[in-house]
Amino acid sequence: MTQTHRLFGPFVSGEAGHDRFLTRRAFLQTSALLAGSVAFVGMPSPGAAQVTRNPLKIPPTASPYGFNLTCGPATSDLGGGTISNVLAYNGQFPGPTFIGWRGDTIFGRIINNLSEETITHWHGMVVDHENDGGPHHTVIPGASRNYKFPIIQRAALNWYHPHPHMMTARQVNLGLAGAFIVRDAEEMKLKLPFGPYEVPLIIRDATLRGNNLDYNAPASGFNGRLPMVNGTLNPKLNVDRGYYRFRVLNGANARVFRLALSNGAPFRVIGNDGGFLPAPVSVTQITLGMGERLDLLVDFRTLAAGATVMLRCLDAGWDLLQFVGTGVTAPTVVPPTIMPKIETLVGPSVPTRTFSFDGMSRINGQEFDMNRTDFTVPFGVVERWRFVSGGNGPHPIHVHGASFQVVSRSGGRGALMPWEAGWKDTVLLLDGESVDILIRFDGYRGLYVLHCHLLEHEDHGMMANFVVV
Repeated sequence: MTQTHRLFGPFVSGEAGHDRFLTRRAFLQTSALLAGSVAFVGMPSPGAAQVTRNPLKIPPTASPYGFNLTCGPATSDLGGGTISNVLAYNGQFPGPTFIGWRGDTIFGRIINNLSEETITHWHGMVVDHENDGGPHHTVIPGASRNYKFPIIQRAALNWYHPHPHMMTARQVNLGLAGAFIVRDAEEMKLKLPFGPYEVPLIIRDATLRGNNLDYNAPASGFNGRLPMVNGTLNPKLNVDRGYYRFRVLNGANARVFRLALSNGAPFRVIGNDGGFLPAPVSVTQITLGMGERLDLLVDFRTLAAGATVMLRCLDAGWDLLQFVGTGVTAPTVVPPTIMPKIETLVGPSVPTRTFSFDGMSRINGQEFDMNRTDFTVPFGVVERWRFVSGGNGPHPIHVHGASFQVVSRSGGRGALMPWEAGWKDTVLLLDGESVDILIRFDGYRGLYVLHCHLLEHEDHGMMANFVVV
């Protein structure tokens, strides 16, 4: 490898699950697997020669067992010596990638060194109200908040970001976000690409004033002028000849990305927000809403040394990330064809509840009120929720406290997308669409929120309180 990075960093000895983690890593490193079957042919990307590419930044890994996470101002090299003022977790943009194991209990604290209130939400993690990190538990400047909760869901890519009411969009846009990877025994059995061949990609847009990130957005949403991956402008990644696993997050405030590879080769989608799909799917384009995640396998076995392929956003016409072949042979990997089993929720055929996302600030005609409970949900009961767009989309809908299954979409695109199978916590609702989900809250009772993850919409009131009873 001519460029090194790692997601399988060592943990501190003595914590639950750590010895197990190292044993599995050693097993994977010594396993000999047969070659995969998806061919990938490199091709030059138009215009790539006119852009100076910067090495993709790979966030360092961190243990969630006794963490300190400080939110505060910092500076960050965006690539090529472009130093920007940012808001950062532990001085890093993006924040460190936590890696934890299902069944373990994470614990630690956030420390607020900002000049305003903040709180850190564990997006995708099923946790109790006190640890959810929602807008009801903001931390004042100079103060801290402790977290402690078990990891009770399956292997998946989650993420953490601020969630203070009316301040979320700015704090996220200026840099406060990071990944949280959950692992489990089922994942280890699949023998997926690991170490330098498993790469997080936090994709977003940005606007610079001089060299600095600049945030100024209307209620309709932030529309950045430049793409950025892992806090890097014009990034490139040197790749060996083999399979790579990309853990992709749309970390933008308001931009939907339509992803494709410049040579038309397929992505092999093995997972989304809530972990592995029921079966892998191959697609050449993926529409990814804000807050949604993907688990992708990409085959670089035929990418010659010096050849390049671009990851692109087709809608924006942006080259997001350049892959450059090294010519080095990577460890052999067989893409899995049989995935871990998923429970299929069975619920009512007609909506239990309907939510209309109206304009840029209302759900069912109401703006968010911190002190108002908008509805109650029975614990352990499968309900059918219908999300309807009242205009001014897109509206990526995120539910705290539980994952759900998307079962239908009418109007607009008029179909479920292949990458929407299995468990999710965020679903993209475009104008003219109606989306039905099945959801069951069986983790915890308590107060949670439902909201649009177009962050400016959220800040302006497109959020509702509900209580699981």
